Formats: sequence, C-alpha cells, structure tokens
Amino acid sequence: MRPLSKLLAYLSGPILLGTLVAMLIMLFFPERFNLPLTSWLEQRMATPAAPVNTSAPYSYAHAVNRAAPSVVNIYTLKEQPAAQGSRFNPLLGRYSNQPARILPTTGSGVIVSDEGYIITNLHVVESPRAIRVALQDGREAEPRLIGFSEEDDMAVLKIDLDNLQAIEIGDPDAAQVGDVVLAIGNPFGVGQTVTQGIVSGTRRKGLNIAHYENFIQTDAAINPGNSGGALVDAQGRLLGINIGDLRQTYYGDASGIGFAIPADRAVQALVDIVEHGRVVRGWLGVSAVDLNPQVIAALGLSTQDGVLITDIYQNGPADLAGLVAGDVITAINGNQVSSMSGAIQEFANLRPGDIITLDITRGQDTAQLEAVLTAEPQQP
Repeated sequence: MRPLSKLLAYLSGPILLGTLVAMLIMLFFPERFNLPLTSWLEQRMATPAAPVNTSAPYSYAHAVNRAAPSVVNIYTLKEQPAAQGSRFNPLLGRYSNQPARILPTTGSGVIVSDEGYIITNLHVVESPRAIRVALQDGREAEPRLIGFSEEDDMAVLKIDLDNLQAIEIGDPDAAQVGDVVLAIGNPFGVGQTVTQGIVSGTRRKGLNIAHYENFIQTDAAINPGNSGGALVDAQGRLLGINIGDLRQTYYGDASGIGFAIPADRAVQALVDIVEHGRVVRGWLGVSAVDLNPQVIAALGLSTQDGVLITDIYQNGPADLAGLVAGDVITAINGNQVSSMSGAIQEFANLRPGDIITLDITRGQDTAQLEAVLTAEPQQP
C-alpha cells in the first residue's frame, strides 16, 4: 500500500491546484462554461414570449346585432299531394282515396335592399298556398314573389314595410378556409337562431344540390328551416345565402357539412330577376356532350378530356369565334374541362359581354380561340 500512498500524495497537489484554478475561472468568467443547450435555454427564457393574438373577438354579438335584423323568418302553407292508393274508411264502409293535405313549412330569407327585396331559396317558397314573413322586430308582412331561378334554387320576394334594415354585403371571394362565420336563420321553426363555425371550403361543385354550383362550405349548423338564411362573417357582413347541408350520405351522418350560395352571385341573380324576370348568364351557343373512348377513337382525337361540340348555333358567339362541330373544348379561361357538368359550372358566373378564352382540340391539332358571350335568346 505504501507505493499507492506515495502516488496519491504526489497527485494531490496538482489536483487541488487545478480545482482551485477552475473555481476561480468559473467565478470570474462563467460564460466560458455555458454548454450550447444551456445557453440556448437561457436565451429562450430571457426572450419575452410572443404576445397572444387577442384581435379576434371573444363575442360575436356585434356581428349578430348588425346582421340579424336583416334576416327574416318565412312561414308557408304547402299542399302535400294525395298519397297513392286508397285506404279503408270504417265510417263509410269502403275504400276511399286519401286527400291532399295542407302542411306548414318554415324557412328563412335575407333583406338585401331598403325597398324590401328579400333573397331566399326557391325550395322554401315553391308552390305555396300562402306565405308570411316575420321580421326580428315582430312585424309581419305578406310578400310578393317577384321571380325565381330553378337552376340556382333561388327566389326573390318583396315586402312593403318602412324602416327596413338591409344587410351589408361582404366579399365572398376574400373568404378563406378557417375564417369564422355565423349562420342566421329559423331552424325547425323555433325562431331566429345563430350558429357559429368556420369556412370549411370554397368553390364547392358537383354536389347535385343545384344546377349551377359554386358554394361556400361551412361547419356552422344549417338545419331544416335555415335554408335561405344568412351566412355572415365576423363583422356581420353577408357572405352567402344558406342552401342546405349533406344529411345522410353513403358514408353515414354528414351533419356539419353545409353550403351557401356566394353573396355576390345571389345579389346579381336578384338584380337580373327584378330587371329581366330571369337570371341572365353568358351564352356560348353550342351543344356538346362528354367524351368517351368510342368517340375519341372514331374521331382520332389527341385528347382524353374535354367536351365534344355537336352543334353550333348560327351567328352565335361560338360560330363567330370560329368553332365548328367536332371541336373539343378542353379548357375555359385556363380552367381544365373534363365533362359537361364541369363546363356548365365554368359558365355559372359569366355574363353577356364577357370575353373568354377557349382551348380546343381539332383532330390532332390544338388551338386557342376567344369568344364574346351574349345572352341566350329567349324562346318565342
């Protein structure tokens, strides 16, 4: 053990000296001993946290107070057709046909002008025996049906009352997924109700809800009776007219997937109906069908997508632009077209006088043409 004792005695001096030097360095130069992780943590703790965004309101009462007076409850009496077949009537002792029934229904509408014009859905006021409109302030009126558009599932009513509050129109094109929205209407006839959600999607098509579709999607509850009501932004400005939701689908319950007609399209439809008695859209003047493998092979086409023009209206926009039967339209204003339903939706918001660009295929060749749309001629 004596050699070990000598070794420890020999090393104790340098160890004590090194420890003393290290302590002095840590005392006077502590930053030299900060490890990277320690330094990073200290820096994070010393840096003030980013302030929480408090610009979003904790209440949307202001938006509701601005918009709700412009949303009306619509009550109708509609005739339900007689049931098919007959039923045994014990009082008469024989079979008799079941009579038609008059049933009350409810819906909603939005006042969009001080003159009393109201936008709603056509299915809310279609074929009624009677219509009654109730305002938020308790007043009631019997409206006049000014006109409607079956393709858009929209109708225009008018009431003759003073001191009406027209809703402020927002900008649907500026709506982004994630924006807060409020749905205001009369669900199940319980009275004016507000539900809250977000914009879940924009430019939704192919839903078979209406002929022309370009909907705002939301998860704000849109129950029966909300149809025709207002979808507003967090400032109470109109973004859309609620049209309905997907209830039961092949995938089960689809509640929380609701849709609204963009406000600008709805207002333009109202103006058209008031001024022309119908919605006026841009018209190209062609008849067309979807492509299929047989047609592609028979015509030797170089494209798999598009719509095949089968007929051209003489002196119509397509004729004047140089289109001919047999051409295939593959894109409209740069948007690819793969079916007639897709082409129809591209024309949904186009107006007479609009200049559109068409990408076409003619046999093995491709070209790009411009056409000036007109209004569709009315049948005599």
